[in-house]
Amino acid sequence: MEAFLVSTGIVALAEMGDKTQLLSLVLAARFRKPWPIVLGIFVATAVNHALAGAVGSWVTGVLGPDMLRWILGASFIAMAIWMLIPDKIDEDEAGKGPKFGVFLTTVVAFFLAEMGDKTQVATVMLAAQFNAWAAVVAGTTLGMMIANAPVVWFGDAITRKVPIKLVHTIGAVVFLGLGVVALWPK
Repeated sequence: MEAFLVSTGIVALAEMGDKTQLLSLVLAARFRKPWPIVLGIFVATAVNHALAGAVGSWVTGVLGPDMLRWILGASFIAMAIWMLIPDKIDEDEAGKGPKFGVFLTTVVAFFLAEMGDKTQVATVMLAAQFNAWAAVVAGTTLGMMIANAPVVWFGDAITRKVPIKLVHTIGAVVFLGLGVVALWPK
């Protein structure tokens, strides 16, 4: 349960102001069909994070516990720094129309946007730390949905009221804390 809850919270925070959240806003504004967009976000995230979680679980079997502790600690601290760098989406990507419908366009766009993204990297690290693939993937997917579904339904009104810089700072502090805990001698 800890892996699920931590994964949900961390990814929900990390996703605030992220390029995939901006992509959610662009898709919602352009297509005005929230259900296929939200379902597309869910499918793309579940598949992407399942693969990322598998990588994280695999890493725990390959690396020894001391090496894994140092890699995780350094990765969490790097993620804290990365959280303080705002994301943006290319205008060229935002302007493309749906060749294959709203749902499939969302799935493909979201899956590709998540490649190498903070939340995908966080999923790898969390799966390695907790060694609980299903709980981490379920938690990170829920975190993505918590951050993105309201953007699709309420769009611009939400992004104007949420102080993204504060959310990024809180997320950075959480990642920094996880990094310090991982590096702390046991």
